[in-house]
Amino acid sequence: MTTERDEDYLKIISSIVEEKGYAKVKDVANELELGPSTVTGMFKKLDKEGYINYEKYGGVTLTEKGMEIARKTREKYSMLKDFLMHLGIDEKTAEEDACKIEHILNPKTAQALKKFIEFTDKEDESRIWIEHFRYFVQTGEYISCSLENRDKCPVHGKGN
Repeated sequence: MTTERDEDYLKIISSIVEEKGYAKVKDVANELELGPSTVTGMFKKLDKEGYINYEKYGGVTLTEKGMEIARKTREKYSMLKDFLMHLGIDEKTAEEDACKIEHILNPKTAQALKKFIEFTDKEDESRIWIEHFRYFVQTGEYISCSLENRDKCPVHGKGN
């Protein structure tokens, strides 16, 4: 079973490998703002557990097992960031919170949040109420409008 730290490393290694074809200790150390010896220790651990292919002084790549964990972690992160921004949270805060939440989120909850985003992106009525929710978060004012009386709505009305 992976730890939060393992998942963070695998996610970062995956991003670097996608860009360069391999990741080096210094790449990951720079990304995580850690010392090279800390990263080397983690590389040894991840190699021993079968998540990466590691050669001392060389670059690392992910094994199939490591790629799968990195992919799932990145998907959860992206979905959570999208969800939080969907609610009106600014991007920086959404990124920070998504990074924390991604490790503890139950897969059933993640699936429900993903479906919520899909649903509210597709339905006109859903878009209306999610935009009203954002307005409510910002102002504390509850408003009600529908497709029929949209022109009188403070969020969707004429001039907005």
